[in-house]
Amino acid sequence: QVQLVESGGGLVQPGGSLKLSCTTSGFSLDYYAIGWFRQAPEKEREGVSCISRSFSSTYYADSVKGRFTISRDNAKNTVYLQMNSLKPEDTAVYYCARAYVCSDYATGGNKFNRWGQGTQVTVSS
Repeated sequence: QVQLVESGGGLVQPGGSLKLSCTTSGFSLDYYAIGWFRQAPEKEREGVSCISRSFSSTYYADSVKGRFTISRDNAKNTVYLQMNSLKPEDTAVYYCARAYVCSDYATGGNKFNRWGQGTQVTVSS
């Protein structure tokens, strides 16, 4: 059974850090790109970052570039999103999802065919 499970969310003050994990099972992570997405209340889903299956090329939304880092450990079937210098506008439910390529992570993510349940990130003082 294909599963993606996010963890690591929580409440953090502005300027703080969190590290999200996307633990996968039921498929070989070697053959998939993994994207991170977020959705805030009353806002559309936004592609945050993506890491490709080969060469581990990475992509970031402009809003998080320089603050977030995506990485993968295929041996642990896990993809990470290190989030630093967090801002209140980063508050959202964060989801990970799989696809063969990262090509549409920033434009809706329709090629991502399996999604996790999400983890809440709240940035507030």
